[in-house]
Amino acid sequence: MKNVLIDIKNLKKSFGNQHILQGVTMQLFENENLVILGKSGTGKSVLIKCIVNLLKLDSGSIKVDNYEIANCNSEELIEVRKKIGFLFQGAALYDSMTVRENLTFPLTRLDKKFLKEEITQKIENVLDDVSLPEAIDKMPSELSGGMKKRIGLARTLIVNPKILLYDEPTTGLDPITSDEISQLINKTKNKFKTSSIIITHDIKCVKTVADRIIMLKDGTVYKEGSLSEFENDPDSYIQSFFN
Repeated sequence: MKNVLIDIKNLKKSFGNQHILQGVTMQLFENENLVILGKSGTGKSVLIKCIVNLLKLDSGSIKVDNYEIANCNSEELIEVRKKIGFLFQGAALYDSMTVRENLTFPLTRLDKKFLKEEITQKIENVLDDVSLPEAIDKMPSELSGGMKKRIGLARTLIVNPKILLYDEPTTGLDPITSDEISQLINKTKNKFKTSSIIITHDIKCVKTVADRIIMLKDGTVYKEGSLSEFENDPDSYIQSFFN
């Protein structure tokens, strides 16, 4: 039986009269890439922000590695967040810091005190993992969109998370760079044995990375299944994404 890393039951989240999530139930299993599909406004980004408690759920349950998120105190929430890497749409690099400094920053937030030589080695290793060793002393303004995504992923990986949350990882990228990022998502899963939730509208990315797909519609899970089950489903709403 697969180990469950994230277990969500009947999750509801509204903003005033806007009912975004209306009873979402889903799981993320160990060592899988789970893609979340759905039109804009269906709550995909709200969902992953609730997982890390950037947004507080209205009702329901979110367990991350057996921690009940809504019941976590500040220390427990820190422990949960150490297990999770969050790759934002825009990579969210610090503009005033070099790549080296951007990658050093998350290490300084950990309880463990690293020697300078250890930090340098970790930075060089993770830049090799994303195929950008030459970017170590560049500023974010000197990087292309695809390079920023890679450095954002490197900054996430440097603290060895068990779970990765990708928010539109290929948005704004040309087709070749988008494919490179999709391949990097697979490489990351296979090398580091991570489990990931990937929010994307990019069907080519979906076809490259998805072990399993969940489609949201009207704030609930509309369909869950494999890529082939989605591609072969005659439902007109589903086919509007795949055709």
